[in-house]
Amino acid sequence: MLSATEGTTAVQFARKTVASTVQHQMHATQNLTKIFQEKHGVFVTLHTHPNNELRGCIGIPYPELRLKDALIEAARSVTHDPRFPPLEPEELDHIIVEVTILSSPKPVTADSPREYLSKIQVGRDGLIVEQGIRKGLLLPQVPVEEDWDVETFLGYTCMKAGLSADAWVMPNTKIYSFTGQIFTEQTPNGPIQEKHLNGTVH
Repeated sequence: MLSATEGTTAVQFARKTVASTVQHQMHATQNLTKIFQEKHGVFVTLHTHPNNELRGCIGIPYPELRLKDALIEAARSVTHDPRFPPLEPEELDHIIVEVTILSSPKPVTADSPREYLSKIQVGRDGLIVEQGIRKGLLLPQVPVEEDWDVETFLGYTCMKAGLSADAWVMPNTKIYSFTGQIFTEQTPNGPIQEKHLNGTVH
């Protein structure tokens, strides 16, 4: 878990990396606390302000890199999320930067597919669906923002993997869950707070 100060640092570091990437500048080095040397999965999400439309979301799902390096990789990549046009420098003052620190994904085990519905919790879990080489991930905040139930959440995660919405019932489909600690700007370059999925911020 990151402290409020560390979460603020993570978002500020991500924003600096986004800005330096789109402005084609060198990213200044920064002394970061010990937790940034630990390996964590992380996602960087951009939303437009004030319309709050998704502008990009890219990350490293597994704790393969130091948090500092994962933030750099995610923040650079989110500026050219293939679902959207490349981010332009003039957009920097009109986007909200959000950082989600992931726990290590764990397999969701069930004796039958319907049992997944009682083992996955909206507002707590993010999901990864894997079938062969296909893989899809949705962060914990997505089903809350979209007001989905667990079955809908599973279906959309399957579709994110390029599978049919009901692929989660197939025996060769693997389901993993993880949690996320979310820190977000309230306004572009503005105050940074931790976001809880019951809708509150602290």
